[in-house]
Formats: sequence, structure tokens, C-alpha cells
Amino acid sequence: MPRFQMHDFKLIEKSPTSPSTLTHKIGQMIECSTNVKCWAESYNKETGEYKVVLQGTLETEDTKWDW
Repeated sequence: MPRFQMHDFKLIEKSPTSPSTLTHKIGQMIECSTNVKCWAESYNKETGEYKVVLQGTLETEDTKWDW
């Protein structure tokens, strides 16, 4: 299983980022996390703009997390 690494945060915060890259990296982050929650914070029907919040705890076991 690919591991989400600390430098990956900079990659997902980069703007603009392709949907493919976000799908891949956020998927890795979720797989390496516990207690994950997600909610839609806002949505604008006129523009289609949205804001989604993802909150969780990254696993710190050596087998799941590379520091």
C-alpha cells in the first residue's frame, strides 16, 4: 500500500491541482488515517463552488507512516 508522507501535504495544497492527483493523494491519506470525518461546509448553487472539510488522525505506526 502506498504511504502518505509529510511532503504530500504540499502537493495537495498546490493550486491548481488535478482531480486525479487529489483523488490519489487524499485516498492515501484516508487509508493511513483513523477517526476520519468529512462534511460539506458550503456550496454555492449559482457558481457550483463548494468547500469540503476532511478531518482525521494519521497513523503513527512505523508500518503505516513515513516521517
